[in-house]
Amino acid sequence: MVMEKHVCPYGLKALDLLKREGFAVEDHWLTTRAQTDAFKAENGVKTTPQVFVDGERIGGYDDTRRFLGKAVAEPGDTTYTPVIAIFAMSALMALAISYAALGTPFAPRAVEWFIAVAMCLLALQKLQDVESFSTMFLNYDLLARRWVPYSYVYPFAEGLAGVLMLAGAFTVLSAPLALVIGTVGAVSVFKAVYIDRRELKCACVGGASNVPLGFVSLTENLMMVAMGLWMGARLFL
Repeated sequence: MVMEKHVCPYGLKALDLLKREGFAVEDHWLTTRAQTDAFKAENGVKTTPQVFVDGERIGGYDDTRRFLGKAVAEPGDTTYTPVIAIFAMSALMALAISYAALGTPFAPRAVEWFIAVAMCLLALQKLQDVESFSTMFLNYDLLARRWVPYSYVYPFAEGLAGVLMLAGAFTVLSAPLALVIGTVGAVSVFKAVYIDRRELKCACVGGASNVPLGFVSLTENLMMVAMGLWMGARLFL
């Protein structure tokens, strides 16, 4: 579909994919709603684009990827991509902050900044839809199941602790806050996954997450515990 106010993104992606795979493409534009509806009716399809190879209909963009042996994410598939992206970006940001502040990306404080930035970014994911997060969180968090408002408080608490730790300010508040929510979270995840053997989705990157509950969420909480203990210990050093 190539219309005045709409160009089909999947059409562009399919066209690019086929060209990169070495196909000679004859591209037919549907420039009006009437043309689009007529095309769908003629071919018995509900969506565009539709790819044909040697006269045989392959299907839309995802079908074309399957035809070419490419991976296609299916609805409901579990994935660690969101968490990998957040941790990777957190690491890069921590190195950048360390370089800007101390002149080297590999200062010991870069580890602290990595955890603090990761907490902020993970909190941001949850804060995009607190309602969905709370629903998923209630599946396994022990404190939230006893006191439901905690499922709404958690993203704000994690974000606040991360920001304060990043700034190195109000450690008397940020350290115990990270320690408490991290400890409760770690115990909850360990019980749900390793004792009860439940297969759940992790709320660590928000309520729409397809990340399986387990090692990743446990790591998130253990990082907060470690950060809380370390920052708390520094108060007395």
